[in-house]
Amino acid sequence: MNNSEPAPETAPGTASGHAVLTAADLSACPVELTRSLVDIPSRSHDEKAIADALHVALEGLREAHPHVTVDRHGNTLVARTHRGLDTRVILAGHIDTVPPADNLPSTRRPDGEGRDSIHGLGSVDMKSGDAVYIHAFASLASSESLAHDLTLVLYEGEEVATRYNGLGHLVEAHPDWLEGDVALLGEPSGAVIEAGCQGTLRVRVTAHGTRAHSARAWLGDNAAHRLAPVITRVGEYRPRDVDIDGCLYREGLNVVHLEAGVATNTIPDDAWMFVNFRFAPDRSGEEALAHTLDVLGVGTPEDPVDGFSVEVDDLAPGALPGLAQPAASALVEATGGNVRAKYGWTDVSRFSALGIPAVNFGPGDPGLCHTPQENCPVEMIETVSTQLTDYLTRKAR
Repeated sequence: MNNSEPAPETAPGTASGHAVLTAADLSACPVELTRSLVDIPSRSHDEKAIADALHVALEGLREAHPHVTVDRHGNTLVARTHRGLDTRVILAGHIDTVPPADNLPSTRRPDGEGRDSIHGLGSVDMKSGDAVYIHAFASLASSESLAHDLTLVLYEGEEVATRYNGLGHLVEAHPDWLEGDVALLGEPSGAVIEAGCQGTLRVRVTAHGTRAHSARAWLGDNAAHRLAPVITRVGEYRPRDVDIDGCLYREGLNVVHLEAGVATNTIPDDAWMFVNFRFAPDRSGEEALAHTLDVLGVGTPEDPVDGFSVEVDDLAPGALPGLAQPAASALVEATGGNVRAKYGWTDVSRFSALGIPAVNFGPGDPGLCHTPQENCPVEMIETVSTQLTDYLTRKAR
């Protein structure tokens, strides 16, 4: 912290460094709740403190609203209303962060553009989104104007390997907790709906040759040269632009890592590369893989072309936006039609796999995620909160 910066105020919801949250805090103010959540450290694998604090507060909320249930799986919390409404909206957000970078505790001060902002780890990714969703759930749980039953999912382990993802664990252990008509994920999207998400796959292609001294190159078989035509095919590839529900998804096939060489006077006997395909959600993972292998022309992992080996290093399907669904189209209307495609992969894919249309909708500039300068404008938190409340109190058409 710069020594000229004023000492940070103690955020509501903390006391001597210990997490204190009450049911009243959940519905009071999403801006102050953002600070409360930021000031409870919760780096991945260490989410128990924030999960415990939220669990206590949600149980307190349940006492005042008998139609609310609260369940827990590990450090993942699921709160649901049971009012018998025609549709159910899922509000989901992860509670873990990356490691701190001298950006705790939170402060409230102007950002670089002079906007009143909340600064601190997780203020963008994604405790401001969590705060907005928690506030909406707590404020509307018993409201006569609520148009949809609500499911609030606050999950652990998003910022690390997939095997730790709390939402993924729920899909496997308690899929019934995730039943719904549409899902909103509070990932930072600049207060704009980012619908669905791209799929991603990564293939490792290795060319095999024969090592030799470069002075007697005819005795060898240069693996880098074998790989060159494959690189050319990737370079000449023309990706699609795909419009789905008015959202334009731009595909891309690229070499993202390349290695070869033993010494400066040696013909390499191995050369390999990672090829990454970001694909529109109208393709399944299997279709995207088949398309990629067809473009590369090196065969399949089970049956590679002679002189090559192929390995699928990663594959995660995309998610269709589903904005034509009534419950989703009402969200578009409530936000004034501010919608764009999501570039990159997020957990909305998990909801899509369950047959639930999903969008990303949260405050904060995603470009600030994981940076020491992470901060979220107060106005953006308030805008998302207002639009979310408007949506949740509108009847689907």
